[in-house]
Amino acid sequence: MANVGDRLHVHGHVVGQRDHQGEIIEVRGRGGSPPYVVRFDDGHESLMYPGPDAIVEPATAD
Repeated sequence: MANVGDRLHVHGHVVGQRDHQGEIIEVRGRGGSPPYVVRFDDGHESLMYPGPDAIVEPATAD
């Protein structure tokens, strides 16, 4: 489950592949369920159905 503003951390699953991190900018599923629209740190946006190699990190309150 996720909320707008949470971070999605996708671990690389191939040797040498970097992890990817981004901000969830839209939650399209019910009750915080996927799919999520994610803006990755390199600026690209993608519709994601995160797999077991991904972790949702709650947004921190400032």
